[in-house]
Amino acid sequence: MSMQPLLFLIAFGFGIGAMYEKSGNGDYMQFLIPGIVGMNILMSSTMNGMSLIWDKQFGFLKETLVAPVSRISLLFGRCLGGATTSVFQGFIVIVFGYLMGFRITNWAYFPFAILFMFLTALLFNLVGTSLASKFDDMQSFPTIMNFLVMPMVFISGALFPSSNFPLVLQYVVRFNPFTYCIGLLKYFFGISVDINVPFYVGVLLGMIVIVGITGTYLFNKMDT
Repeated sequence: MSMQPLLFLIAFGFGIGAMYEKSGNGDYMQFLIPGIVGMNILMSSTMNGMSLIWDKQFGFLKETLVAPVSRISLLFGRCLGGATTSVFQGFIVIVFGYLMGFRITNWAYFPFAILFMFLTALLFNLVGTSLASKFDDMQSFPTIMNFLVMPMVFISGALFPSSNFPLVLQYVVRFNPFTYCIGLLKYFFGISVDINVPFYVGVLLGMIVIVGITGTYLFNKMDT
């Protein structure tokens, strides 16, 4: 598990929390934890592509590809396994959050929160693995992924309410795929957010289908 989300949790939770509460916006820890959970899932999921590059460099992938199964099965097998690991890492953040004062206010919604944690992890495992299929260098892949991941985190409403962003950034937020994941996580963790749940679910599922099709194509074209 990456230490970066936990550092964000401590720094923002204790550093910005008091100012957030004084401004009359409520308990910042309640707002922050779902965002840090999503951030941790996003980072661990995209970096799961590193295992594919590792397998390519050391020849393990060739042994896998000779198995009598389709490449789409191999792709989704890797991504489903990676998504499961990412969800468990998200639970670790929730435990830390409980120690810092976070509380789940509606346990009836919590199973849906787990479901969308898993779907978020699946989406970004597909993204990371699909991109990794075009890389052979383990040094350049993390650099490019960090270049993509950090803007998605900060321009999504994960750490700060996006309603306060300038108008130009408001449009960027709408085109950020992570925005829809975070909106659903916050809603089902019991945070009061103004979202169209069916639309957000449709966008998330649509992105999984699109990235899955793209990833299957790239995986099939991959040189080993």
